[in-house]
Amino acid sequence: MLSRDTQAERTLEVVESTTDKKYFKGHIMKKALFLLFALATAAFAGETLQAYSVLAAVVGLGIAALGGAIGMGHTAAATIAGTARNPGMGGKLMGTMFIALAMIEAQVIYTLVLALIALYSNPFIG
Repeated sequence: MLSRDTQAERTLEVVESTTDKKYFKGHIMKKALFLLFALATAAFAGETLQAYSVLAAVVGLGIAALGGAIGMGHTAAATIAGTARNPGMGGKLMGTMFIALAMIEAQVIYTLVLALIALYSNPFIG
């Protein structure tokens, strides 16, 4: 019968060797995928850059819209909470809220402009 310490050491050795093998396989897979994407980029330079521009525009707009929506929701919630606490300040809070919403929306519009530049007048595409 093995002592608890010996059993724990053997279990730890098995777990470490299994983890190392999984890490090694994953590391090789990452290198292979990186090499594949690098070769694909070299082979299809013009089309790939255009495809990446579309992808960047879509992801950028999605993140900007998500951030803008979260910001607008927090702004509206804070305004409603402030109006509920002090109804007399409702008018001033609403004015401030609309200014904040316009600033939040302006950031999303800036992202839209950058996405349109990346799509239609990308300086890296010949």
